[in-house]
Amino acid sequence: MNDRQNPHDPYYQQPQIVGYDEYGQPVYQQPGQQEQQHQQPQGQYDPYAQQQGYGYDPYAQHQQAQQAQQPQQYDPYAAQQPQPQPQTYGYDGYGYDTGQQPAAVDTTAQWNIPQQAPAPAPAPPQREPEPVVPEQRRADRDYGTEQFSFIEEPDEDSEDVIDWLKFTESRSERREEARRRGRNRMVALIVVAALVVVGGVGYLWSAGKIPGLGGSEKQTAATTGPQQRDVIVVHLHNTKKGGTSTALLVDNVTTKQGTTVLLPNSLAVADDEGNTTTLGKSVDDDGSDGTRESIDTLLGTRISGTWRLDTPYLENLVELVGGIEVDTDTDVPDTKKGASPLVKKGQAQTLGGQMAVAYATYRGPGEAETKQLMRFGQVMRGVLRKISDDPKAATITVQTLAQILDPSLPEKDLGASLAKLAEHAKIGDYKTALLPVQPDGTLTDAATESVVKDILGGTVKAPDKDAAVRVGVKNGTGNEDGTESARIKLVNGGYAFVSGGSTGTEASSEVVYKAAADKEKATQVAKTLGLPATAVKQGKPAANADVSVVLGQDYKIK
Repeated sequence: MNDRQNPHDPYYQQPQIVGYDEYGQPVYQQPGQQEQQHQQPQGQYDPYAQQQGYGYDPYAQHQQAQQAQQPQQYDPYAAQQPQPQPQTYGYDGYGYDTGQQPAAVDTTAQWNIPQQAPAPAPAPPQREPEPVVPEQRRADRDYGTEQFSFIEEPDEDSEDVIDWLKFTESRSERREEARRRGRNRMVALIVVAALVVVGGVGYLWSAGKIPGLGGSEKQTAATTGPQQRDVIVVHLHNTKKGGTSTALLVDNVTTKQGTTVLLPNSLAVADDEGNTTTLGKSVDDDGSDGTRESIDTLLGTRISGTWRLDTPYLENLVELVGGIEVDTDTDVPDTKKGASPLVKKGQAQTLGGQMAVAYATYRGPGEAETKQLMRFGQVMRGVLRKISDDPKAATITVQTLAQILDPSLPEKDLGASLAKLAEHAKIGDYKTALLPVQPDGTLTDAATESVVKDILGGTVKAPDKDAAVRVGVKNGTGNEDGTESARIKLVNGGYAFVSGGSTGTEASSEVVYKAAADKEKATQVAKTLGLPATAVKQGKPAANADVSVVLGQDYKIK
């Protein structure tokens, strides 16, 4: 059925007047148009709704006049909202108001020409509102830069403000950097101080110098157990006045202590043939090798080498180490007439090379030999305190002296020994001891216990298996020839004779050994001397002998 009906049709419905146009002409509503409006679902989008006119609106011009009089305000959403189209009045080919042109007469409706109605235009899809993301500009509300205008007003103080900001910022950065460096320095100082304290405490603990922390127990265990020693003998030759002075430089590796043992020239030793002689004569007659063996036999120690130090080399050595400080006990006069003393008595006297030699060799009128030996020991300790404790540096010092050394003690070994002794002397773990002897040159029991046993006891290495047994002899027969008689018998029997001096008269002889393994040695010694087997006893022999013999009146002198 066509939308338009023929007016001659009996069922034709008269159009209703819905209003008047601007010319006063009536505006009709065609039949079917109202039905279509009623059939359209509510809320559905109609693309022609804004274009259709429904007649004259008496209030339209009044509203337009009010809108024209109101000031236009900027609406940021106006660009996105659909603008209303100007309302014009007219009709299309079917009698509908197009809103764009005046209505025209439909000739097809008069002749009832059938026409197919155009299909309704599809409704455009409705866009769902986009989700609003915080701090994100909506696409339907974007603004163009042409809507704004920015005016930069020059400020004559702007550069000054920028410079001030830069200055304050740089000053703040410098302050912060200074604080950071200060904190780093403080942390570094604290760490270094902690390391120094820990290292010092560790050293004192290891050295056994902290009371109550076990250092004394460690020291006691070291002294009671087997000990290792490095011993060298030094002979000071006075090239001007003659004579020698002898000392032992002892490095106790176990207890970490150094000692200078002074040996008097009157000390009785055995020569190469086993005859009794003095230490001074042995140095002049037997030389370094024979004297070293004699001292080994007498003291029961093992000397690793001999250092011959002439007085000119001692003078050079003191000069190389930059002089020494000694607490002198006497004035040493100058050889020049009317001159002041070369060395003055006093504490912490600085001695050069020539002064050190003069003090070490000086022996005043009527003084005992031991006085001169003690001065020699003071000079040696002063040298050790100034020499380097580095073996390489000490060796260079020895090489600089350009002296001729004994083959038993090359420069490298001497430098290493002096460096070890210097290490002890610098920290105070060093002492000087004098070996006391009797008028006949023999050792007393006290000397044997205090020096020979405590300082020189033990050896660097065990004695050789074929080494001669050391036999200490004390004469208790009441006859002075008893000692010489026993010496001859023992030397001929292959034993090392050690003179123990004389003692009171004893009725019977004794042969004493220490360990059960030495019983056979003691038995053979008794047979060599012609003593009965009942004279062999286990006990405490002399510290410098393997077997000790006390000759009684039952000993037959031959």
